[in-house]
Amino acid sequence: MDLKAFSAFHFLHPNWLFAIPLLLLIAAAFLWRQRRSGNWSQVLDADILAALRLQEDGRKSSPWVLIGLAWTLAALALAGPAWRRVQSAAFRAPADWVIVLDLSPSMSAADLPPSRIMRAHFLIDDLLRAAQDARVGLIVFAGEAHTVVPLTSDVATIKDLLQPLVPSIMPESGHDIAPALDQAAALLRQAGSSAGRVIVLSDGFDDPTQALGVARRLKAAGAKIDVVVVGTPSGAPTAAGNGGFLRNAAGDIALSRLSTDLLERLAAAGGGGYWSVDALHQLIRALHAERDNPLEQAKIATAMHVDAWRNEGYWLILPILLLASMLARRGWL
Repeated sequence: MDLKAFSAFHFLHPNWLFAIPLLLLIAAAFLWRQRRSGNWSQVLDADILAALRLQEDGRKSSPWVLIGLAWTLAALALAGPAWRRVQSAAFRAPADWVIVLDLSPSMSAADLPPSRIMRAHFLIDDLLRAAQDARVGLIVFAGEAHTVVPLTSDVATIKDLLQPLVPSIMPESGHDIAPALDQAAALLRQAGSSAGRVIVLSDGFDDPTQALGVARRLKAAGAKIDVVVVGTPSGAPTAAGNGGFLRNAAGDIALSRLSTDLLERLAAAGGGGYWSVDALHQLIRALHAERDNPLEQAKIATAMHVDAWRNEGYWLILPILLLASMLARRGWL
């Protein structure tokens, strides 16, 4: 045993040491009480008084010394004596997904039956089923962005909140995704995630300069942006609030078309993939492959470890049990 290690000797839970002076107080109280009752010989017959005292083979014996020793050793063990440090590898799966859902008016288009937004709901439901032990957050955007659920492993809560998320509930219409990406970055920072995934379900956006800038910052921070394009190249009319369809300046029904070029640029700037609706299973496979990559896990496991003091109090268990066995004698306890 390396005696130099004892230079770092300390107690992990030193408050238990207060039990030792407590024992001294109890002993002093018993001694004081014994002195006060020391004249029982004047009240009781000598034969009765001798029978009431603890004796063995004519010699006085008392358990209090053994009790005091056992008490002291137990207090020392509970205090957690430590002089060595131990290290163990630690690993926390870097599976943090932030889903960014487009709730702009164009998501009401029905080129993907029953509608783009309902198809997006189905896609999110598939992602939640595949999340396993991943933490998932949900953000929606139109003219402004709102965090619906921060990162959580309780995907059932996200499923319950998903159904009412349609374009008509947004207080401000628009198509600005940059604020939503900023909120996604904030959620990942708050969770301490260094390898998060931002999964965007959208048919386009109107703020490319700001959005691409945020995407590059997310990539620089270690996150990736995957874009799932929701819609078809041919587009479809966008439902209006009066039961009809939105019209352009000429009075014709306006078709909501995909901004495929912008969505591809967003995925490239964010370092992720560009996926069609039918390729969602490939995205899920890619997410699982990244998390289950043994080389990546080994890299993270070696970079993270728990360094803690080893509690050596267990060395005192054997003498405590030995003292307890010595105390287990008839007439003592």
